[in-house]
Amino acid sequence: MHMQVADQLPRPSKDPKGLADIGKWMCAADLVHTIHGAEQQSHAQMQQQGVTVETSRDMHDAALAAMIFSHLPPVRLSCIRSLVGPAYLGPCLHPDCKEPSCEGNRLSIMSESPLLMRISLPHHKKARKWGKAVIEFDVPSDLAQLLHTYLGAPRKALLEHHLLIGDACPYVFMDMHGRGFVAAAVLTLYWQKWLVSRGGVPMNPSMCRQVFVDERQSDSATAGPSNQGAAMVMGHSVKQWDKWYDMQYHPRLAQNAVDGMQSWRAAMLQSHTLAAPDLTLSTALHCGHVLVSDSEESQYQSCCSDSDSDIDIELD
Repeated sequence: MHMQVADQLPRPSKDPKGLADIGKWMCAADLVHTIHGAEQQSHAQMQQQGVTVETSRDMHDAALAAMIFSHLPPVRLSCIRSLVGPAYLGPCLHPDCKEPSCEGNRLSIMSESPLLMRISLPHHKKARKWGKAVIEFDVPSDLAQLLHTYLGAPRKALLEHHLLIGDACPYVFMDMHGRGFVAAAVLTLYWQKWLVSRGGVPMNPSMCRQVFVDERQSDSATAGPSNQGAAMVMGHSVKQWDKWYDMQYHPRLAQNAVDGMQSWRAAMLQSHTLAAPDLTLSTALHCGHVLVSDSEESQYQSCCSDSDSDIDIELD
């Protein structure tokens, strides 16, 4: 019984204002602006200073941030961590994969001119539930250009700098030691440090999914992707937005209902004014009850007998 009741109650969570007050929240516009600034700066530094370890790391970080938020509906971090690059030709690196032809979660270059890149994610949280359906989409042009630039000389510079013993990192993104973000906690700390360095707050990268849903579900949402399509890229459903990601879902629905009641009440009053008959109150002298008739010419009927016994019963 306790579990049944708990399932019906809203999941306790802090709202965006509460998270912002403790330095754990940035709104969608601020995040997009911060990431866009990092993209522009990384391009400018690369042009001014050339390919160095520092400028290459800055471009890597800008590309990673752009993958987490801004250009795409927030893809699951596990998919981003496991994303291999176009140059990797080995077997699928997912530990539970038993498909001999699977290429894993992969970033591919479909065409160089015009540039077309594609992301295929056969391994995601809902893969089994969705009948092994692959999340696949073409990368937006701005993000594709950023990734393509990074995957060239900058990534090569990082690999040469961080080269382990005869082993090159197959993943698109790598930590400060040149290894893939195999552990989720490593990516979380990396993102937090990067975001703070850009003037942001140390919020978890997974919170970007809540930030995105909060904006899409708000009454002031800007034009953008369909909710159903965005949820598909995120690896879940719109129903899960309401249950897990939209922290304003219950307060917003409650407030909208209360606000809507005011127009409903006005409509009810207007409807009653238009439809109400001309009611006249009258009293039957023999019983003392108030009777209602539709017109003064209608004959009054007593609601009880004139007999003494009926009167006694009525008085009792």
